[in-house]
Amino acid sequence: MIAYLESSGPRQALWHDAMVPVSSTLAAAVRSLDATGLQIALIVDPDGQLIGTLTDGDIRRALLRGVGLDAPVTAASQPEPLVVPPHLARKFVYSLMQANRIRHLPVVDAEHRVVGMHLLDDVAAPAARETTIVVMAGGRGTRLMPHTEHCPKPMVPVNGRPMLEHIVERARGEGFSRFVVAIHHLGHMIESHFGDGSDFGVSISYLRETQPLGTAGALSLLSERPTGPFIVTNGDVLTDVRYAEMLDFHLRQGATATMAVRQHEWVNPFGVVRTRGVELVGFDEKPVTRSHINAGIYVLEPRALDVLEPNDRCDMPLLFSRLISLDLRTIAYPMHEPWLDVGRPTDLEQAQVLRAPVHLPAAS
Repeated sequence: MIAYLESSGPRQALWHDAMVPVSSTLAAAVRSLDATGLQIALIVDPDGQLIGTLTDGDIRRALLRGVGLDAPVTAASQPEPLVVPPHLARKFVYSLMQANRIRHLPVVDAEHRVVGMHLLDDVAAPAARETTIVVMAGGRGTRLMPHTEHCPKPMVPVNGRPMLEHIVERARGEGFSRFVVAIHHLGHMIESHFGDGSDFGVSISYLRETQPLGTAGALSLLSERPTGPFIVTNGDVLTDVRYAEMLDFHLRQGATATMAVRQHEWVNPFGVVRTRGVELVGFDEKPVTRSHINAGIYVLEPRALDVLEPNDRCDMPLLFSRLISLDLRTIAYPMHEPWLDVGRPTDLEQAQVLRAPVHLPAAS
């Protein structure tokens, strides 16, 4: 949480009460600390500019030095506290607070006026998200045979737990709790494991395909049309991408559909000869070709569903092509986070040795 002036709620209002005029005494600062319970006072000048901070520990150390409570507050305050600008992403705030071992982080504007304060307890807790995440888990996983012979692909274990469980847990760590899982091949095994999701702290419903409909076609089976943007992810994608940040990016861009993409590099194993007719004009030794590939994660607006027909097979690239033909805004979300499409046995072997994702709080 970041408590701005325009915010409301009891904890959000407390940071303003923690502001103590620079002309105050230590005794006044102690009263402020007792009143807010925030364990910090923000020392400000008459214009609201931050002069320093004061904690209970600062006061105790000052008293040990023989400073009296009638001394000016500046006798014990920290004159150059760590601060951050407004709208800094939550994950960076969290990292700063962890790295510096602090529980409070003032927010200042360009004139160094206090406009809010991050509290570690609130920053560490993910903001609740009402957005639905649809997981495509109906494929046969033929490339992953024999692992998928008697097990749906999303239920293949990675580090002792099904891939789909990793996806649900990571999204839940960002505050998402509403899931719809599209199932077909051996779908009863997924339903048996997850049920309604209550054992995993989320809510799960199911789209039951009677025939494979593709990564987009299954969306035509949604019983209730989403009222806002929703996320779609393949059930075999393991990644550290932050769904909340991708959703916020989509909203800021005003897009109808957003596709997560990753840069793929391919090194030609041979020296390439450049020619003009029969003339040799140059050589490129093992050149690198870079392109963007579909990462299997999407954000869609409800109107994107208008290009689908019930029970009509449609993959995501086709859905995006239809939207483009209608001049609707479709954009790419460039990924840099670790990502693995577990499509082959070699991918599964690699997934088993990947480090566990670090659950940082969702971006504000």
